[in-house]
Amino acid sequence: MSSPPVAPPGWSRWLVPPAALSVHLSIGQAYAWSVFKPPLESALGLDGTQSALPFQLAIVMLGLSAAFGGTLVERNGPRWAMTVALVCFSSGFLIAALGAGTKQYWLIVLGYGFVGGIGLGIGYISPVSTLIKWFPDRPGMATGIAIMGFGGGALIASPWSAQMLQSFGSDHDGIALAFLVHGLSYAAFMTLGVLLVRVPRTGKPVESAPSAVEGVQVSAREAVRTPQFWFLWVVLCTNVTAGIGILEKAAPMITDFFADGPTPVSASAAAGFVALLSAANMAGRIGWSSTSDRIGRKNVYRVYLGVGALMYLLIALFGDTSKPLFVLCALVILSFYGGGFATIPAYLKDLFGTYQVGAIHGRLLTAWSTAGVLGPLIVNWIADRQQAAGKHGPALYGLSFGIMIGLLVVGFVAGELVRPVHPRHHLTAPKEAADVQRQQPA
Repeated sequence: MSSPPVAPPGWSRWLVPPAALSVHLSIGQAYAWSVFKPPLESALGLDGTQSALPFQLAIVMLGLSAAFGGTLVERNGPRWAMTVALVCFSSGFLIAALGAGTKQYWLIVLGYGFVGGIGLGIGYISPVSTLIKWFPDRPGMATGIAIMGFGGGALIASPWSAQMLQSFGSDHDGIALAFLVHGLSYAAFMTLGVLLVRVPRTGKPVESAPSAVEGVQVSAREAVRTPQFWFLWVVLCTNVTAGIGILEKAAPMITDFFADGPTPVSASAAAGFVALLSAANMAGRIGWSSTSDRIGRKNVYRVYLGVGALMYLLIALFGDTSKPLFVLCALVILSFYGGGFATIPAYLKDLFGTYQVGAIHGRLLTAWSTAGVLGPLIVNWIADRQQAAGKHGPALYGLSFGIMIGLLVVGFVAGELVRPVHPRHHLTAPKEAADVQRQQPA
């Protein structure tokens, strides 16, 4: 299991994205967490901030496990990483099921947040380096296809979870049974990726494409010493914070915005809104990342951050006057959110090369951990305080949306400061050749 499975002669590189998708579609369930928030709050007597804790911890552990496990993923290969992700992610659901069944909320936090979050992080980065090596000619598209699955996971999980809660009941026993079904089902589906994934035999899997090991090469240790890494860290953190602030509280947010209108949003419609956001998240990952192959990484991040700030402004000013406007702006923001995730591995490849791009990507995902705390904390904490002050509807979110606009502006400025990596950080030619040679399968 620790030896990367090498593709036999004639193996099609187009079999690798489906392997990645089987893992990313599964762990993408995290984006459907908001469907469980109202039932958990009702069954266990939690407030909005408390019910967000498992999701927040899961995102924190995603970033931390990706950062600390990135080098292991590079060393042991995608099959090892996918297996670890399968065990942790599925086990997390089983522990959470026990916690819900016994009304021990700390077990839900431990299982879904801590154990499952480790599965999220290792699973998320497991195919990235492999895909870039298989598709050196179209890295944005390749990583977009796989990471699209993470964004689209809730498109399946949201209505599926809502249906299970309706069938099993939304009390603690029904939630426990839904968690149990999730854990077993995702274990079976992720096994497909474990069995299918392969690594290329050489650094040039396609004759007409450039070699995956050509150009600038920077080690993971050296990359974190460059200003480029930290500018991209700020870019990713601000973009993710803005997107996750809507996504984590999507169902209750749209309900609050139109609660006083002539046509309030029902629970099923709110779950449908979560699914729509998942679709936009998924479409943005493949659409915007593929666009970045044509217009460049810096230009596409200008769109994510600049237009994203404008969308937040429109929601803050006019969101409660029109459901189509609210939904459209939220969909655009989530498409940028997904696109930012899918484009960042290709941006890292452009700046640092492919030598340890998986490990560098893992370290950069600590920005996601930070955003996973900031986004829900800003929106939930402010909404809870505004509600305690007697406010309701859109007034719960005005301040938090203003903060999001400010963060996106900060990210835009950081993106403008990204420049090519100084040659002093590059690997020397003899060392680069030797290290890359050691990475190739026998």
